[in-house]
Amino acid sequence: MTRRDLLSSGSGLLGGTLRAGAPVAGRPKNVLLLMSDQHRPHALGIDGDPYAKTPNLDALAGEGVRFDQTYCTNPVCTPARASILTGLYTHNHRTWSNATPWPFEIKTLAHHFGRAGYMSALVGKMHFVDAQTHGFDYRLDFNDWYQYLGPKTKLYADELGRANSGSGLPQIDDLWRDFGDPWLEAREKDGRKGFVHIGRASKIAERDHYDSFIARETVRYLKNFGKRQPFFLVSSFLKPHDPFMPPERFARMFPSQSVQLPATWGKVDLEKVPREIRRRIEVDAPTPEIADADAARMRIAMYYANLAHLDDCLGQVLRGLAELGLEEDTLVIYTSDHGEMLGEHGLWNKFVFYEPSVGVPLIFRVPGRRQANARCAAPVSHVELAATLLELCEVERPAGLDGGSLVPLLAQPGMARDMAVYSEYGLRTKGAKYMIRRGDFKYCFYVNDTAELYNVREDPREMKNLALLAEYREKAEEMKGQLFAWHKPPEMGV
Repeated sequence: MTRRDLLSSGSGLLGGTLRAGAPVAGRPKNVLLLMSDQHRPHALGIDGDPYAKTPNLDALAGEGVRFDQTYCTNPVCTPARASILTGLYTHNHRTWSNATPWPFEIKTLAHHFGRAGYMSALVGKMHFVDAQTHGFDYRLDFNDWYQYLGPKTKLYADELGRANSGSGLPQIDDLWRDFGDPWLEAREKDGRKGFVHIGRASKIAERDHYDSFIARETVRYLKNFGKRQPFFLVSSFLKPHDPFMPPERFARMFPSQSVQLPATWGKVDLEKVPREIRRRIEVDAPTPEIADADAARMRIAMYYANLAHLDDCLGQVLRGLAELGLEEDTLVIYTSDHGEMLGEHGLWNKFVFYEPSVGVPLIFRVPGRRQANARCAAPVSHVELAATLLELCEVERPAGLDGGSLVPLLAQPGMARDMAVYSEYGLRTKGAKYMIRRGDFKYCFYVNDTAELYNVREDPREMKNLALLAEYREKAEEMKGQLFAWHKPPEMGV
């Protein structure tokens, strides 16, 4: 199937051409972008993960194209999400960290689809940091959930254990800056050693969880607006992100004694990795107790229980789409903002460029063009999603996007592609670092630390840092040059 075939046979418009500013002629395809938070790239049953219970995502992947090597542009929430919606790398969209509001002048997919006649909607987490809506006509987020919960919001405050805007309390940091955390003396302490619990069953009823709420409200949007006009709908969930406190029925599915620690646990040579990595392995400040193997197994088990709950909620949305007769007119995409180390290398959370952290799942199901379990092995980037969605819906693409389109790979998933993908983290700080992946090699440049070079085909667990070997010095310099040609770190004064 060619690029033209893909666009003309079921992924462009029905009955007319739509351009920005032009009246709607016929019915364009809808877009449903399903997002999660902190989903490891291959934590899917269909990918062979022995713990993942993801039947709904597996079914979606079985009907579409699964990209096996997808990278986020920044392994932390806010900058990564900004790249998805703007088609720009962090150093261009300037949303530097989780504390940086998205610049007003940088327009998003909601703006582009809105100008083309779509109703744009965001149901769930996006971490805008302030009260801007960034082009969305319809929006529900954490504060709407707290209104739904009423007094039961305290249960969630207890689970978080501290102010944590990454998990939505507060949704906007500035709301608590003047007078402090209103829950400070009201939370019930639970014996955790750090500010994040290792994980347990939640005391919140399943129907009251944020992800259950987002699933219901997404289906409500589809019922109320799905057939009125074309929609660009982002349905964005919190799980499997912490707190690793799933509803009781999912927690029971994953007894911690059945979970094995990762093969790389305790195996990293601390003298051959950056100092930053060594410090993170030696002490995990948010959850110090997970240095203990039993605690680590519990945390892994509850992560997968969170993931199972997420999948169940995604299934509710996908069934609603089908029951409302919208499935054949809707382009469905699933991805996550970044991954989760989950004990690999003895590391937890994200923030690093190892595959479980910087990698993400990515699934496309194009209406009218079901593909039985198609897989693409080419490395691709989140920065390419914006151009791809605009092209598939024949909406005019704005000038200046950093990412190209994945449409050729959707048409021919097995096609070879020699392109570099990039990621960056901690920009404008002393801990800034940058990554390039091209071919079999990944090179990571740290502004004030040891560089890393891995052959991810021969060493998929990234345990042998080739940057320290004389025979790979030329390769490391070559990739550093390509990285600097893409973006020269201003922290280096170059």
